[in-house]
Amino acid sequence: MTLFHYSEEIKEALVHKKPIVALESTIISHGMPYPENTEMALQVEDIIRQEGAIPATIAIMDGKIKIGLTRSEIERLATESGVVKTSIRDLAGVLAKKQTGATTVATTSYASHQAGIRFFATGGLGGVHRGVADHLDISADLTTLAQTHICIVSAGIKSILDIPKTLELLETLGVGVYGLETDRYPGFYFRDTGIPVPAATVAEVAEMMKMKDHLSLTQALHVAVPVPEEDAMDREIVEGMIEEALREAEEQKITGKDMTPFLLANMKEKTKGKSLKANIALVKNNAKAAAKMAVRYHQS
Repeated sequence: MTLFHYSEEIKEALVHKKPIVALESTIISHGMPYPENTEMALQVEDIIRQEGAIPATIAIMDGKIKIGLTRSEIERLATESGVVKTSIRDLAGVLAKKQTGATTVATTSYASHQAGIRFFATGGLGGVHRGVADHLDISADLTTLAQTHICIVSAGIKSILDIPKTLELLETLGVGVYGLETDRYPGFYFRDTGIPVPAATVAEVAEMMKMKDHLSLTQALHVAVPVPEEDAMDREIVEGMIEEALREAEEQKITGKDMTPFLLANMKEKTKGKSLKANIALVKNNAKAAAKMAVRYHQS
């Protein structure tokens, strides 16, 4: 049974060992409203192409894991109702039922690893939720990254999560964490959490991934890129809004996979759209950085 379907462009790129950057699709179906989601997805793909790499947006359609989407397939994801937010635990069910599924960081990481795509750009990582002692809510992104030989580039862990605990768990799982030309871990909407991390350049990341090719290690490498300064938000303001949003979520009994979309929508409303602007800016910035790394990796 062949469950993976590759676009012709991705097939050709894999055969000829061209640089490829994987992209998740949950941000299209669940992260932004239409038509901003379609515009953002196409712009991100263009940014990757401009840097000399090939974008591979990943989604589940018609009983297949699709690696590389056409424009019409991106439109379908952006507008179709009932698209399933598909993490690892959901993957078999979505495929078996032939549902349309948008891939999370976990599922995109898995698909990238299986396809032999080494670089993956996303907005922010999932992780350990705040108040974890009360509900043990920990994203499957983390355990999946412990089993996938990829480099995942993001603007850090989503600000709505417990960033210090997530970094501790990544360390326990053996996932290497670096800041791109910074020794301070970024906080998604803001540039500096105050947590020290080793700094690395694009060339150093490419060399690390080359080195990992020769090691029998399954863990991913995570490279955190600060949101562009002009789009960054104030850390104290963000923290205050998140605390308020968490209280509202508790009152409304929102839990599990519904929590992150609720908090992101709540942030967008509270910031009058500034958080969405920052989100789009950081996704583009991460895609550009990942493309540079992929190109350098294939040159070395």
